[in-house]
Amino acid sequence: MLDTRHSAVIQERIDNKTKPLGALGQLETTAHQLALIQSQGQKEAVTHIALTQPTMLLFAGDHGIAKEGVSIAPSEVTQQMVLNFLAGGAAINQFCRMNNINLKVIDCGILKPVETDHPDYIVQRLGAGTHNLAHKAAMSQQQVAEGLELGGSIAKQTIAAGCNVLMFGEMGIANTSSSSALLSALSTTDAAYCVGKGTGISDAQLGNKISLIRQGVARYNESGEPGPLRALAELGGFEIVQMVGAFLAASDQRVPVLVDGFIVSIAAYIATLLKPEARDVMIFAHRSEEQGHQKVLALLEAQPMLDLGLRLGEGTGAALAYPLLRASVEFYNHMASFADAGVTV
Repeated sequence: MLDTRHSAVIQERIDNKTKPLGALGQLETTAHQLALIQSQGQKEAVTHIALTQPTMLLFAGDHGIAKEGVSIAPSEVTQQMVLNFLAGGAAINQFCRMNNINLKVIDCGILKPVETDHPDYIVQRLGAGTHNLAHKAAMSQQQVAEGLELGGSIAKQTIAAGCNVLMFGEMGIANTSSSSALLSALSTTDAAYCVGKGTGISDAQLGNKISLIRQGVARYNESGEPGPLRALAELGGFEIVQMVGAFLAASDQRVPVLVDGFIVSIAAYIATLLKPEARDVMIFAHRSEEQGHQKVLALLEAQPMLDLGLRLGEGTGAALAYPLLRASVEFYNHMASFADAGVTV
C-alpha cells in the first residue's frame, strides 16, 4: 500500500489554492493521487509533480474463439491493425501524437508475426493466438507465468528509460469475449450481464457469444481451484496476461497507470486480485460503451474521468484523458494559494 504520511499535507496544499474547496472535482483527487505516489520515500510531500516521457504500451494478441464468429472482423484484422499502428494510421497514433505520448506496439501472440525493424515494435510472443476458450484452456499455466514476466519486463524497461506515467492499449479480435469470460468467472456473474456487442455484432451473434462464454466459464468452474491465475489460463488472452504483468510492475515501481477501457480494466482488476495495492497507482480514463466495463469499474470502485461513448480500444480513452492529468499537475504545481495571491475569503 502507498505510505499516506504526506496525504494531509498534500490535501492542505490543494485546499489552499485560490478556489472553493473541491471546486476542481476529479482534478483534485487526481492531483492528490499523483502527488502521493511521487512523495513515496520522500521526507516531505512533493510540491511539484513531474510527468516525464508518457508512454502508451499497446499489447496485441489473437484469440481462438474468434473462429466462432463472435466479432464483426476475422482474426487477420489484428495483424492488419498492428501494421496500421506502425504506419501511424490508427486513431491511437493521432491521439498519442497530439499529446506527445510515446507509442510502442507489442506482439504478445498474434496469429501471423509482422516482419519489420520498426524501432517501436516489440516481439514477445506467447504463441500464435490462444486456443478457443469455449472448448479448452486458452493457454497453459506456463504461458501465464511467462506472460506476466514479459509484461512486467517491458513496463520496467519503459520506466527505466525515463517514463513515469504509463498507459496500456490493446488490439485483438475477440478480446471482448475473453474479457467478458474473465469478468464472469472472477465476479461470479452470469455472462449475459458481462457480454456486450463489442465492435457491433448482431443480436444473433451476441446470443452465440454469450452461449460460448458460458461454456468456457462452466469449464473453469468445474475443472479445479478457482483463482485469477487459473482464470487467465482457461479464459484469458496473451495481450491480457501481459497487461496484468505490466500493471503489477508499475505498482512495484510506484508509477501511475492511466487505465483505458474494458479489456485494459479487466487486466487491472486481475492485477488487484493478485496484488491489492496495485489499485493505488491506477487512474481511470473513461467509461466505455461496453456493458462489462460498467461492472468492472464498480468492482474496482473507480470513477473514470471521461464518458464519451467510446468503444474502440487501442488505448484511445487513456490518450484522450492524458491532458486532464496534465491539467491536474499544472494546477497543483502553479496555481496560487490564497496567501500567495492576497485573496481573503
